[in-house]
Amino acid sequence: MSTSFPHLFRPLDLGFMVLPNRLLMGSMHTGLEDHADLSRLAAYFAARARGGIGLMVTGGIAPNRRGWLAPFSAKMTTTAEARRHRVVTEAVHAEGGKIAMQILHAGRYAMHPLLVAPSPLRAPISPFRPWQMSPRLIRQTIQDFGRAAALAREAGYDGVEIMGSEGYLINQFIAPRTNKRTDEWGGSPENRFRFAVEVLRSVRQQAGHDFLVIFRLSMLDLVEEGSTWDEVVTLAQALERNGATLLNTGIGWHEARIPTIAAQVPRGAYAWVTARLRNAVRIPLIATNRINTPEKAEEILASGQADMVSMARPLLADPDFAQKAREGRVREINTCIACNQACLDRIFVGKEASCLVNPRACRETLFPHLVFRSENARRRIAVVGGGPAGLSCAAELGDAGFEVHLFEASRELGGQFNLAKRIPGKEEFAETIRYFSSRLQKTNVHIQLNRRVTAEELIVGNFEAVVLATGVRPRRPSIPGLEHPKVLSYVDVLNGALVGDRVAVVGAGGIGFDVATFLTVIPHHTPEDYLREWGIDPEYTSRGGLGKPQPISTGRQVWLLQRTKGKIGARLGKTTGWAHRLALKNRNVQFWSGVEYHFINDDGLHLTVNGRKQVLAVDNVVICAGQEPLRDLQAPLEAAKLKVHCIGGARLAVELDAERAIKEGLQLALKISEMA
Repeated sequence: MSTSFPHLFRPLDLGFMVLPNRLLMGSMHTGLEDHADLSRLAAYFAARARGGIGLMVTGGIAPNRRGWLAPFSAKMTTTAEARRHRVVTEAVHAEGGKIAMQILHAGRYAMHPLLVAPSPLRAPISPFRPWQMSPRLIRQTIQDFGRAAALAREAGYDGVEIMGSEGYLINQFIAPRTNKRTDEWGGSPENRFRFAVEVLRSVRQQAGHDFLVIFRLSMLDLVEEGSTWDEVVTLAQALERNGATLLNTGIGWHEARIPTIAAQVPRGAYAWVTARLRNAVRIPLIATNRINTPEKAEEILASGQADMVSMARPLLADPDFAQKAREGRVREINTCIACNQACLDRIFVGKEASCLVNPRACRETLFPHLVFRSENARRRIAVVGGGPAGLSCAAELGDAGFEVHLFEASRELGGQFNLAKRIPGKEEFAETIRYFSSRLQKTNVHIQLNRRVTAEELIVGNFEAVVLATGVRPRRPSIPGLEHPKVLSYVDVLNGALVGDRVAVVGAGGIGFDVATFLTVIPHHTPEDYLREWGIDPEYTSRGGLGKPQPISTGRQVWLLQRTKGKIGARLGKTTGWAHRLALKNRNVQFWSGVEYHFINDDGLHLTVNGRKQVLAVDNVVICAGQEPLRDLQAPLEAAKLKVHCIGGARLAVELDAERAIKEGLQLALKISEMA
């Protein structure tokens, strides 16, 4: 048992099964579930079982065709489908792990015309209106859940999780918001709960009583006409009576207008919800949402708020999370930064998930780990630039035994991440710098900080190859008056330049949004501030736990401007962009599109908006107009016949794509390692 995290690594005895620790890898769809060949899914889960997770849960698998998330997505309806999953369960069991299959019926959240729901109410996140389920179809669906559980057992799974939260079908029956029925399946709480309870009974009857059954219960809907707290307790007790082994905490519906897993959510911000239920039931409870470090997990367990903790994205970021925590190697954990860029943002547009900070996630068979080879010590590689791309490449080459020399012009590693970590809600980026720094310390990488290496030095340095990861420089648009003292770049602002009370931000891409956030958010938000700002009522005095939002702002007046017409921030992430826009609007940030810039002088920023010329009398104009690749070294190095590789922003300066940068660093390291 870990002495640092004794509660986290205490076994959990469930009677017919003992879990080795209190870590659950929560369900998250990856897109691999939908493949005909599940070998990549098997490798994905095997890596995490090998890393010591106590129990894992798959992405959602439909119990019938109507329950599909999308056409031809994963379902469990036949023996043949069960046999296909054997490769997954056998791979997990070979590594000593345990895995449950999540049964998820999308209901009105489905992205296909066969979707059904308790009432014919279209969801805001689906283009299709659902068909109302007949009593006969309801009964058949209940049987289908049980059949899926029995098939999961046949496939070798150790249990199932019934998805009863996040606004999917079961949750749609539970909440008055989506259940307008007047028959035995709607109206009173007992009638609205009937479907959930009958599904659990069907699962128990068909899968057996010595089979793990987790029920993911929506404990905080965060939508109007959601459940009351008394209803949550009553249903939890009914689920306990009818055979649930564990209750997992569900927070928020997908249509809720409150961010629940984004980076601006404080760590462990919803453990209080699970804690409220502790005295109402006797079966173990699982806390979830934004628990991404062993310290936070231990704190939640030690304080008695939950019996287990669920982590999904943190296990994408580091499959060896549990083993590293148990062995006291916390600094070596590749921490999830809750960006959603490579995982949820991809899934919600029908792509496979991965991880910004771990490009191997879901690509375990495509990106093998480099093996240390002593002969690589004779191969000298220069990496110029210690940002995400350079760190990734240097760490991989160092692991393989290359003699790597990393040159960084500034006094610290991290590159643009050192700016990102200053944005309220993006503090987690510091964890990625820490992780790569820890990796470099264990390898044969020679780090030189405050070292602006020249082309001449690289040419005479006897390097087999030079990796240019030199990043970007801010682009300066052609606006007369850019030399005026009131004009600042985003780099100036994030590095601490004094900024006035009235500010125009030129450029409404990701960096423009970050700067607007930086200028309007009071630093050091507490968890209580987060609850107040987004209108989350911890006393649960209204249905769904909704309160009145109370925006917290510095009081600055900010204008966020873009040249192009159309929606401001249209290119932001699908799962977080709406929250960034809403947060800034609540802080009275003005969004102006279709702006034509004329010049800047003492009076302010002269521009035309909607055909009308005007002057924004601002104290400062902050330029966030994109970036240009910084690769001045490339031409002289190539002229000297050196092998030069450009990665990250130095190759392509588009929206400072950190996911691409880190992935390119890995891919280049694999390529160099393969070269004779």
